[in-house]
Amino acid sequence: MKMWSGRFRQPLDPEFEKWQRSFPYDQRLLPFELAASRAHANALEHAGVLTSKELSEIVKALAEIGQRAESAPEFLNDPEAEDVHHFVEKHLAARIGATGYKLHTGRSRNEQIATDLRLFVRYSIDTLQDLLGDWVESMLARAEAAGSASPPWAMPAYTHLQPAEPVLVAHWLLAYVEMFLRDAGRLADCRRRTNLCPLGSGAVAGATLSLNRQGMAAELGFDGPTANSIDATSDRDFALEFVDVLALLALHLSRWAEEMILFSTAAYGFVELPEAYSTGSSAMPQKKNPDLLELVRGKAARVMGCASTLRTLIKGLPLAYNKDLQETQEPLFDASDAVLGMLPLVTGFMNTVEFNHVRMNQAAQTGFMNAWAAAAYLVERGVPSRLAHEAVGKAVALAVERGSDLQKLPLADLQAIHARFDAGFHSCLELTEVLALHDVAGGTAPRHVKRALQNARERVAGLRPTKEPAIR
Repeated sequence: MKMWSGRFRQPLDPEFEKWQRSFPYDQRLLPFELAASRAHANALEHAGVLTSKELSEIVKALAEIGQRAESAPEFLNDPEAEDVHHFVEKHLAARIGATGYKLHTGRSRNEQIATDLRLFVRYSIDTLQDLLGDWVESMLARAEAAGSASPPWAMPAYTHLQPAEPVLVAHWLLAYVEMFLRDAGRLADCRRRTNLCPLGSGAVAGATLSLNRQGMAAELGFDGPTANSIDATSDRDFALEFVDVLALLALHLSRWAEEMILFSTAAYGFVELPEAYSTGSSAMPQKKNPDLLELVRGKAARVMGCASTLRTLIKGLPLAYNKDLQETQEPLFDASDAVLGMLPLVTGFMNTVEFNHVRMNQAAQTGFMNAWAAAAYLVERGVPSRLAHEAVGKAVALAVERGSDLQKLPLADLQAIHARFDAGFHSCLELTEVLALHDVAGGTAPRHVKRALQNARERVAGLRPTKEPAIR
């Protein structure tokens, strides 16, 4: 029996009936649907709609449905179920008869799906925060190892994809730690806004019974009930915000993947791809291809597409519930699955990837990346910054002309460019001196990077969820 069939005299067109079903994909919401149904059943008993015996029968049957679905996945192969709500009602009635139909008293599928999706997003966020913790831990561990080496590993930093200045490898890795800690913060913010309970909102105007909305919210681990029944049944901001955060997280993963791909090429040679996360060529025996990294870039595009789909779906909908909202589920699930699938793999990659620190250190000392340090040397001797920049630029041009480095230019030639060059100039161009020059909070000077590593360790320690949600 359909949940809405009383008004109709003609059956649905078979192809339309099959086409409009959401159960093939919203069956994954079953644990959340069962939990929300238990909370509603308790509220109905409190309101006097169910007897204690009927409540017990319903709660027992709901548990049996969940156990059956978990132990026998084929149980979910139900061609008659229109959606997860219909599936539960159908099997509830099959177990306990007409009492099963009492569960829908005072509620609507509009509030049910809004509740199930909020529970799904909350669960996904908590799972992602754990995986993000592992991912950032792996990055931080590599940064700590690079920073504790003697001397600490260095590498070139780039602007416009051109060598710019040398930095510590730990400083480079901490840049990614910052990116993903921001993502974790966005997920936490999204969770807070998501964690309100629509139960009791009815179809659009509110429940037709005096239900204890605060009690249902508390039972499900929500911070409280939603404030407006119209908004609660039509709102998908929480899903859009969640997928937008996932899109940004995936974007950050894609930037990391692109840089690792670049650094693994022969032109850079900073990274040795782990064989466990690479494949070869069917034609060229020598190849080791960065397949995991390339797929991360591709999956990022997919997640961004899900975010665009959700915005496009919602932008023209009048209040309140419209069937279009059914189409928000698959992009939501797809984006969540994509990021949940990527994080353990990139963590494994990061734990096993090898850095060629010798090559990185060598590269950090070529390409005139000490030029700003040279200009700073003149500024310390009273030369205005713009004139110091001009003088060092001329010195670089001379070195390029001679196929030399700055530190190999004779002092006499330097003094011909500017009189403030003196005998101490060449020592200021050494890698350790150039790194130490950036002696400012957030800079790459070793003492500040050491402090940044400690700070990041403390922040990562607070990343994991502090308590288990009521519904997992």
